[in-house]
Amino acid sequence: MTVELPDRGFVFWPVGCGDSTTIKVNDDVVMQVDIQHHKSAEDDDEPYHPVVDTLVDDVLPEVDGQKYLAVFALTHPDKDHCKGFAELLERCKIGELWFTPRIIREYVDDDGLSDDAQKFCEEANRRIELSKDGQVESGDRIRIIGNDDILDEDDYKDIPDDRKSRPGESTTVLDGVDLKGTFRAFFHAPFGDDSDGNERNKTSLAMQITLVEGEGEGRLMLFGDLDYPPLKRIFDYSDDEDKAWDVFLAPHHCSKSAMYFQEEGDDEPVLKQDILDHIEEAAGEEGWVVSSSTKVPTSNEPGDNPPHAIAKERYEEIAPSGFLCTGDDENSDDPISFEVTTDGISLFSGAVDAGKSEAAEAIKDARGGSESPGTTVGFGQR
Repeated sequence: MTVELPDRGFVFWPVGCGDSTTIKVNDDVVMQVDIQHHKSAEDDDEPYHPVVDTLVDDVLPEVDGQKYLAVFALTHPDKDHCKGFAELLERCKIGELWFTPRIIREYVDDDGLSDDAQKFCEEANRRIELSKDGQVESGDRIRIIGNDDILDEDDYKDIPDDRKSRPGESTTVLDGVDLKGTFRAFFHAPFGDDSDGNERNKTSLAMQITLVEGEGEGRLMLFGDLDYPPLKRIFDYSDDEDKAWDVFLAPHHCSKSAMYFQEEGDDEPVLKQDILDHIEEAAGEEGWVVSSSTKVPTSNEPGDNPPHAIAKERYEEIAPSGFLCTGDDENSDDPISFEVTTDGISLFSGAVDAGKSEAAEAIKDARGGSESPGTTVGFGQR
């Protein structure tokens, strides 16, 4: 069965512990943030979704006889964020790549990258070289997001300024097309002092994506695998408009590191209530926290990888409309989708059979029934 998606909205694919977020601006403009495509997902018995196949076969428009993805944005080059990129690049035209300066450092060091991460770095570097010569066309464009001294070095100082964005800046342009009034991306991170460190997660691209339909809007917050210190910095210094959210993708696949942190002198990580307060205050009147992960366990042992039960509990306390997990329904590979219309943002059930799918039941519960929410999120509503 073909998966039904909203005309405009946000789509979170069930891919296990990894990120695959599709942003449908309209039928002709699609943006993909991270990808995790399991080859095993092509087997009907697997709960993971074959994201590359669905994008190419069912979602992406065809332009000049070729499938077309306007933008692919990579938050950071960990395997669970770029698995399947090489196949995606082979099967469609990607107009523009968005990435952080960490990609340049990874390409130079060439150490410990997966095959898909290496392919991304090679493609990014190819486009970097072309960009130095001036104007480039769709299929060769880049946007480098974040502060890093490496951009001042001789090999990279000639990259045009309009191909670079800093934290605190925004754009309405996707692959050379200005979509002002319909799309906006505001960039939060990475900060310069996080970009060149050894911990890749701290270099994650963080951004707010806003989609607009008439008087309605939907705001999505994406933080890659960031932990507490940069998250706190983002919420401390950002304007209210730029940190507002209606959908919040739980950082690092619902890791407790987003709100538990071990300061110098602490014996163990402790709850940082300030970041939870910040996140709650920035939520719209309706707001969902989504975990892109396997099903969250009821408890964890020390040292367990995400998802963390204690993080889910904290998010459930602050999410106005509830907590949803892409891996909750282990018998279905249907995505969790949100639709943006003139009335605002709401959960989109698509072609899911509500009588069989746990995800659909969760959607019904979050909505309070099968009817559309009574309160929608639009301009001026918080």
